[in-house]
Amino acid sequence: MAKATTKTKTGRAATKSAARSASKAAPAKQPAAASARLSKAEEGKALLRHMLAIRVLDERMLKLQRAGRVGFAGSATGLEASIIGSAWALRPQDWLWSGLREGGAAVMRGMPLGDYIAQMYCNSNDTAKGRQMCNHFQHKGTNYPSWSSVIGTQIVHGVGAAYAAKSRGLDEVHAIYGGDGSTSSSGFHSGLNFAGVWRVPCYFVVIDNGWAISVCSRNQTAAKSYADKAAAYGMPGFEVDGNDVDAVVAAARRSHELARKHQPSLLVLTSYRMMGHSSSDDPTKYRDEKEVAAWRRRDPIDLFEKRLVAAKAIDKKHRVKVQLELEALVDEEIHRQEQAPKMALKTLVEDVYAEVPRHLRKQYNAFIEVAERLGHATPGDGAFPL
Repeated sequence: MAKATTKTKTGRAATKSAARSASKAAPAKQPAAASARLSKAEEGKALLRHMLAIRVLDERMLKLQRAGRVGFAGSATGLEASIIGSAWALRPQDWLWSGLREGGAAVMRGMPLGDYIAQMYCNSNDTAKGRQMCNHFQHKGTNYPSWSSVIGTQIVHGVGAAYAAKSRGLDEVHAIYGGDGSTSSSGFHSGLNFAGVWRVPCYFVVIDNGWAISVCSRNQTAAKSYADKAAAYGMPGFEVDGNDVDAVVAAARRSHELARKHQPSLLVLTSYRMMGHSSSDDPTKYRDEKEVAAWRRRDPIDLFEKRLVAAKAIDKKHRVKVQLELEALVDEEIHRQEQAPKMALKTLVEDVYAEVPRHLRKQYNAFIEVAERLGHATPGDGAFPL
């Protein structure tokens, strides 16, 4: 087990050098703040379940995308320990600012599975009303703001929200996520600089997954570790084996406690994206299969399952049982969301004004006339009175 100490590299060295060289159905909700109230065995089983939930959702969503039933999918396979472990320390009042692949953490924290899958379909149950491309989640109830595909923009937004919480005297911590590629963005510099100067209640989570699309992690920085960047902003930096969920949980709890004392920190989790950047990406074009195979042998779910079995917290049949349960829940919700109506076209002009103004009503009526003629309109999409 890796220790969560400054720039810890346990279990990472060989594979890291290789990488740099070349609804009701929601899985068990995270206990309110935490996790600290669970026994070690109970916590282990809960963490494993949430990690498996990400794996099951990934597999199902990618199959749906390949079948043309959803438009886009981004995989977190291989990153489950980093995502779940780093969010495990958060309390219900805390915020999670996603960089890309943290949807599974939002489900863990209470976002209904139905909301997750509806957003993948962009149907009438989509809380974003189809205004985000699929796989771009948000959930108000768990303080999970909508994220942007533009790299690094969430970092300054999260710091601003943390500054507002400090100014208002709120007991909140803001966990702000990004990938190794985000460290080259202006948002990363601005966000960490403001956080260090203002001493806001936040911590930054950089999941170094080896590749920023096709750019190898070693080409993002000349520093030996991304954690070294923290010193420039007056905050501690920690590098932890991101495939060791116990080490990630311990490190996240430490960063959370520091944030509550208005000491930001940078937590770097070294892991590996096993699949493509997205369903549109072919990673065989830019990385060696030997590198992938080396990381496959360090699958975070396999490693954690073996640890729990060795500790007699679970038996060898436990993982299969939980996975089958999760697959049934996800499949049930998929079938439910596939029956939902399309998002009403009128939502195109809603939510900007209290009442849709005349000029937008006229534009919409001209649009719906064409949509009806082409057969794209659905019930409720009719013209506005003028």
